Amino acid sequence: MSTPDTASLNADRRARELAELGTEPVDVLVIGGGVTGTGIVLDAASRGLSVVLAEKHDLAFGTSRWSSKLVHGGLRYLASGGIGIAHESAVERGILLERTAPHLVHAMPQLVPLLPGMTTGDAAMVRAGFLAGDALRVAAGTSRHTLPRSRRVTSAEVRRLAPTITGSERGGYVFWDGQLTDDARLVVAIARTAAAHGARILTRCAAEQVTGAGAVLRDTLTGDTHSVDARLVINAAGVWAGQVAEGISLRPSRGTHLVFSQRSFGGLSAGLTVPVPGARNRFVFALPAPGDRVYVGITDEDAPGDIPDVPTASDAEIDFLLTTISSALATPLTRGDLLGTYSGLRPLLDTGDGRTADVSREHAVITAPDGLVTVVGGKLTTYRRMAQDALDAGLAARGMTTGECVTRRLPLVGAASRQALAAVAAPQRLVRRYGTEAPRVLAEAGAGLTAPITDSTDRTDDIDVTGAELRFAVRHEGALDVDDLLDRRTRIGLAATDRDAAMPAAKEAFAAE
Repeated sequence: MSTPDTASLNADRRARELAELGTEPVDVLVIGGGVTGTGIVLDAASRGLSVVLAEKHDLAFGTSRWSSKLVHGGLRYLASGGIGIAHESAVERGILLERTAPHLVHAMPQLVPLLPGMTTGDAAMVRAGFLAGDALRVAAGTSRHTLPRSRRVTSAEVRRLAPTITGSERGGYVFWDGQLTDDARLVVAIARTAAAHGARILTRCAAEQVTGAGAVLRDTLTGDTHSVDARLVINAAGVWAGQVAEGISLRPSRGTHLVFSQRSFGGLSAGLTVPVPGARNRFVFALPAPGDRVYVGITDEDAPGDIPDVPTASDAEIDFLLTTISSALATPLTRGDLLGTYSGLRPLLDTGDGRTADVSREHAVITAPDGLVTVVGGKLTTYRRMAQDALDAGLAARGMTTGECVTRRLPLVGAASRQALAAVAAPQRLVRRYGTEAPRVLAEAGAGLTAPITDSTDRTDDIDVTGAELRFAVRHEGALDVDDLLDRRTRIGLAATDRDAAMPAAKEAFAAE
């Protein structure tokens, strides 16, 4: 692996690499800085190709930061007969957990309590599904030491995992899956790893006049334009893919989450899974998250019309999630308990009528007559395979030859074995965000920046992010303004009161540079 400095993204590197554009053609131009776009850039750069990534806003600005933060093994797809996509998900989950990002992805128990409304038949279906999930794990080659087998748990253990639950006298079932520390951090890690292999990562660069042979990149900070000729152009703009390439018809689906304090759940330590009344194979999840937060989701609603930069939750979605999760809790949650909400749009191919929940989550790679390649659909867990398929298709269409894809075994920046991560001399919270780079985060910031950036307010818990992390994001993670810091390099912005409280520290991080 290259030295850490070659993986650093910052304003100086961006300016230098922008100035180099147009001097000679590049092998691959990728449009879109989400998990799929950065995955393609890493794949191409690690094969020795010259690569430019153009992102109109910031890394993980779109759908990639609005997920449930789950790296799931495809269990839900088995219920609808999607054996292939379920197996693919399980394989990619194992790659992230055991090889490429063990610092960012961890095993998490998923709890399904046997609530009063669940019949014996319902319970048997849950157990059968979890056994099928165990089989998927085995077929994918993931160790049971990484993901334990599913099992029945007692009512006492249910209450230990979910202290505020009610009506769990029959116990429940636990199944293990993967959870991301932070989806936006995964995208940043992929981009920085690609940069270490020579890729040019250009945020605040809008791609215009896109063809299969290049594009004009407009620097949204200065208005300057740069023409880029490329042997291969790949459109990975997600829900905005149809604005880049003609003939791409998408049917965006909105997924909404609610953000709570852990206090509202009494210290939830498993993903609480609650069936939606009257619906088959549909659930609402309460997922413990870093920073003493719990995310409750997820919805699946048609989102026709113009595509907003930042989607928002509807009142109906908020009420639905509150009602469903509260059905399993001793004290129902209300809007007064909410710290915030977030919503993302899934870039699903338009396949006609029916519910968006029934639209396939498989990805599609489409090549236009002029050679422009577009990749849409899919999900965060399988980003690496999506990237490989899109790049392979583009290379074949252009008659370009390279070495084989190596991303199955290529560690992201900060990654190491779990034994090595356990020995890193830094607080565990930082190791789970930065891996082996955690000591460097502390060392580069200097004294006085290792404490949380704010004290408690009357509305939220302590904000555990430190000034050291903000400085590191500016110097090495490509943060160009305070929004990048608060909304993507950290997730402070998910709670409005926290965002306001942290704003002075974010501004200071830039002033110090």
